[in-house]
Amino acid sequence: MNDATRQAHADAHWRAQLSPEQYAVCRCSATEAPFSGRWYQHHADGTYVCVACAAPLFDSTAKYDSGSGWPSFWQPINPVAVIEHDDVSHGMRRVEARCAGCGSHLGHVFPDGPPPTGLRYCINSLAL
Repeated sequence: MNDATRQAHADAHWRAQLSPEQYAVCRCSATEAPFSGRWYQHHADGTYVCVACAAPLFDSTAKYDSGSGWPSFWQPINPVAVIEHDDVSHGMRRVEARCAGCGSHLGHVFPDGPPPTGLRYCINSLAL
């Protein structure tokens, strides 16, 4: 199987597994509208997992209300759950957060969060 065929199979898998909105966020790096996501105002205890591969990403004990309009966490559930990449799209420099398990786009990381990390993982509800 060549790379193009492998990519087509992977794309078909994700399209079948995810809703069109989830696909746009997770596989195409789209962003949901602020204050619209299912998990933005969610406050119950538990673990937030990747919608695409079910990998544990964030614990509710690290969730906080940043006022940004998206679920915000000050750290991932473990240091290797989320991978970070430089993102220079949209004319700015940001740090993109991706699921380490499947590579799905989750959101971005900003250096304006609370202690102890000072980080804000700004995550799309559609990715969780």
